[in-house]
Amino acid sequence: MAGVADAAAAAAPGSGGDGRRGGVPEQQQQQLQDGGRGERKGSCSSGESRPGTGQPPLQRAETLGFYESDRERKKKRSVSDLSLLRFISAELTRGYFLEHNEAKYTERRERVYTCMRIPRELEKLMVFGIFLCLDAFLYVFTLLPLRVCLALFRFITLPCYGLRDRRLLQPAQVCDIFKGVILVICYFMMHYVDYSMMYHLIRGQSVIKLYIIYNMLEVADRLFSSFGQDILDALYWTATEPKERKRAHIGVIPHFFMAVLYVFLHAILIMVQATTLNVAFNSHNKSLLTIMMSNNFVEIKGSVFKKFEKNNLFQMSNSDIKERFTNYVLLLIVCLRNMEQFSWNPDHLWVLFPDVCMVIASEIAVDIVKHAFITKFNDITADVYSEYRASLAFDLVSSRQKNAYTDYSDSVSRRMGFIPLPLAVLLIRVVTSSIKVQGVLAYACVVLFYCGLISLKVLNSIVLLGKSCQYVKEAKMEEKLFSTPAANTPGKPFTKPQSKFKSTQGISTDESFSASVTNQPVHQKENTTSLLVTSNSDQFLTTPDGEDKDIIQDNSELKHRSSKKDLLEIDRFTICGNRID
Repeated sequence: MAGVADAAAAAAPGSGGDGRRGGVPEQQQQQLQDGGRGERKGSCSSGESRPGTGQPPLQRAETLGFYESDRERKKKRSVSDLSLLRFISAELTRGYFLEHNEAKYTERRERVYTCMRIPRELEKLMVFGIFLCLDAFLYVFTLLPLRVCLALFRFITLPCYGLRDRRLLQPAQVCDIFKGVILVICYFMMHYVDYSMMYHLIRGQSVIKLYIIYNMLEVADRLFSSFGQDILDALYWTATEPKERKRAHIGVIPHFFMAVLYVFLHAILIMVQATTLNVAFNSHNKSLLTIMMSNNFVEIKGSVFKKFEKNNLFQMSNSDIKERFTNYVLLLIVCLRNMEQFSWNPDHLWVLFPDVCMVIASEIAVDIVKHAFITKFNDITADVYSEYRASLAFDLVSSRQKNAYTDYSDSVSRRMGFIPLPLAVLLIRVVTSSIKVQGVLAYACVVLFYCGLISLKVLNSIVLLGKSCQYVKEAKMEEKLFSTPAANTPGKPFTKPQSKFKSTQGISTDESFSASVTNQPVHQKENTTSLLVTSNSDQFLTTPDGEDKDIIQDNSELKHRSSKKDLLEIDRFTICGNRID
């Protein structure tokens, strides 16, 4: 740049009176010389204004984002500044601070802790639910025959006592008689189904066909369970509905035949499931059993990557409880049939034991993985399973009240989709065909076994009732037990009505809570209709309308606060389809 200034000075012919030499002002020449020295010294930048003048700053030529002076300066740097060693040293010594994003890493740590707590909390819920299903299942074999005998005895001796009431029998006694008659009829109808022929027919099919058949049977079982309890409830309500009302039904007899047909078809379907599982156990290469077990892991793919709310997860948990208990009964049937074929040789039981354990372990592992990732992806805490357990306990406690509107076995059927009648018919059919009772000693053993079942049922009921009272108190749901159910529109939030218990009685809540559980139900003419129609457990989850959707979206916190009330409204109407809002 200094050379450019000298050349400009040499090219000038002379100087004028105005301080110009050859048309170039002296001031500009001085600035050009100063600019050349500034570039060499690095003391002048491109953005600085020229001192002593009001002219804009002198702009420099730019090449690829770097000024020419910067490029010249980089050329003079040492080679060590751009070396590979300096880059490696920077990569090895650079650091970062996790506390700059403390909230993010705390949330990730809590997710890990939640996943670690899921197996324990889930299995506590599963164990409690399985014992609830066992209690409802044992009721069919133990207390139901005794209740039917008492109802028939009352009906026979009714003329001796006179007609004190309009009803010949109480509604609960009518329902018990219908259950007993359906059970007996379906048991005799199952004698016309040949189990051996069905076994050989299924065994002759290929592995792929059996795999498809087993999946179809699982879907059919869910569909039967979703519609079966509706048929039974329609029969019970038609038979016990007050007669002074206008008739709006087709009659008791058509409903009764529909119920018998449903129980018979569902029992056959479960028999085909048990036969397919038996074929898988007896196959030589165990390929069918492996494929059926892998079907459980396919369930993870179909459920983990979906959006789940608390209510949807409650439905899935109930469905898993019902499925696990049904699998246990199917495994029991398979073991009975195999032991019969091998003349009750105890050594063959140890041959079946590894396969049974493998099936149970795969079911437990799939449930744990599925629930762990569902809670992780949907930001649901592990404490939600204690709420689910309290909701199931609430059903058990409320069924022991004076104003109970349904039997506990029916409540379990509505909540979980577990209907014990078809499974009981199949188990009685398999046991009676596998075990031959001959002689007085054999009948004495049968009587002792029946007494043992009654003892097991009573002990199980007492323990479950005590645990249920504990869970309800921990969840602070005692007030709902003593509140009168109010009529609610489907799809609207359930509102807790004013408790009549506090206004009418002055005793403590704990004393009244224990007293109401142990007392027997009393027939109430005035409140029978309202209790049957407006009970909160009969309210099922429906898709909210547009106005409700806006409220839910705007008030998500209120929705989580009222989750306990929503859980009491979930029943098996939405379980089998596993609908997600």
